[in-house]
Amino acid sequence: MVAITSVLIIVLISLIVTRVATVILIVTGLSRESARFQARSALSGVGFTTSESEAMLRHPIRRRVVMFLMLFGSAGILTVVASLIISFTTATDGSDAFDRTLVLSGGLLVVLLVARSTWVDRHLSRVIAASLTKYTDIDARDYAGLLHLSNGFAVIELHIKADDWLAGRVLGEIRLHDEGVAVLGLTRGMSDSYVGVPIDGTPILPGDAIVIYGHKPRLTELDSRKAGLAGDKAHDHAVEEHLGSLHLESMKDASDVMESDEMRGAMQGSEPGN
Repeated sequence: MVAITSVLIIVLISLIVTRVATVILIVTGLSRESARFQARSALSGVGFTTSESEAMLRHPIRRRVVMFLMLFGSAGILTVVASLIISFTTATDGSDAFDRTLVLSGGLLVVLLVARSTWVDRHLSRVIAASLTKYTDIDARDYAGLLHLSNGFAVIELHIKADDWLAGRVLGEIRLHDEGVAVLGLTRGMSDSYVGVPIDGTPILPGDAIVIYGHKPRLTELDSRKAGLAGDKAHDHAVEEHLGSLHLESMKDASDVMESDEMRGAMQGSEPGN
């Protein structure tokens, strides 16, 4: 019975480890379902070639969690198999083997019920999250994922030169947001001081470095845009292009809403009694 008890303890510990890993992955920005799936996948050693799995490997904290789960899962599986072999090969007769099978099945059923309990899941997750907040500084979110940097967007730093279109201008006047570009921060070249989320009245001076977010082609063009009439025309063209893309998106959203309303009306009309 000692071997069977060891198996049940290992299974229970594996569930707790998976739950802790799930909470850590949620803290780094994954949804609950994705975090649970990735934790179980890593523990079982089953890999999936998906963009989500690639995002897991790019994030340092997620990568460490996955590596630990893979090592723990491999050791746990070997221990469980060895314990089961020892338990059933040392059985004295068929009746003893049946009793051990019954105990193992009952123990696994109890562990499964505990694992599927929403009450246990809610309170255990709350305790784990509170412990992580109190004893660690693991609140490191996946900003690349949150900003959708893999969908054509990027964050780059522009070093402002004297002949750049941005040099000597004020943020509120150049209206970069009309081009679909957001200014996240600015580092002064003279003092090396940093200004986070600069206001419209902030001037951009030669020697400064600004951090901007937007579509990569637009950021690349802005980086090479020079002062003068050509730069002003490039800005106007970028504004028109961005407004056009927003118009297309709004038309698509309106079309999706209309289709959804039509489908809902059709379903209601097909209900019995209508």
